[in-house]
Amino acid sequence: MKLIKADITGAIARITLDRPEKRNAIDERMIAELREALADAAAESDARVVFIAADGPDFCAGMDLTMMAESIDAGPIEFLKAAERLAELYRGIRRHPKPVIAAVKGRALGGGCGLALACDVVLAAESAKFGFPEVGIGFVPAIVMSLLRRVTGEKRAFDLLTSAQLVEARDALDLGMLTRVFDDPGFETAAEAYVAALAEKSASAIALTKKLLYSIDGMSIDAALDMGATGNAVARMTEDARQGFARFGKRKA
Repeated sequence: MKLIKADITGAIARITLDRPEKRNAIDERMIAELREALADAAAESDARVVFIAADGPDFCAGMDLTMMAESIDAGPIEFLKAAERLAELYRGIRRHPKPVIAAVKGRALGGGCGLALACDVVLAAESAKFGFPEVGIGFVPAIVMSLLRRVTGEKRAFDLLTSAQLVEARDALDLGMLTRVFDDPGFETAAEAYVAALAEKSASAIALTKKLLYSIDGMSIDAALDMGATGNAVARMTEDARQGFARFGKRKA
């Protein structure tokens, strides 16, 4: 029995976490299924947007602690391999050629919060909550901190990672963790509308924007501007840009 549902209909590749009895906790099998679904979406030429949601009251409770407890004696090599598989999942979302959108209801905790933060867009219901409970059980949010640090300041990140306190959606939005927050009533409708609108945009323009935005992380301003100039030149050669310029020219005529 699969732990996610994956479906590609038209321009939208939908991935739904489907382990509500475990609050969609992440285990090795779910990581493998998510990576496979992401690869399928990347290979499907008609898909323009990847949309990750979840069944049940919570988006994702983080790593499956039962699984981690059962493997406590596995040894450092196996621990490292397991951690690297989770890191590869996050990296795969960030490097995915198509925009990846997370729709969060309920709680997104630890690795589940990391799953959302790895996405290009995070949409949240007003009642959603986010947090990193790892330190509270003597563990470290080691992998997810690289994602959190990119969206919020150092002092804020330290507090979030060490306090183990839950953050309300509006506060998470102010911290830069989220893209938009919608009222609980009609959240699904609002999220679907956002995804549909993005799917109508130029696929080549969105892909180039995503690649360029993440490539300039850590660059000097000179290097980033040079890469931007290259991206500008490449974008001008795409068919979507040619058609867009032509339509604009007709309106001006």
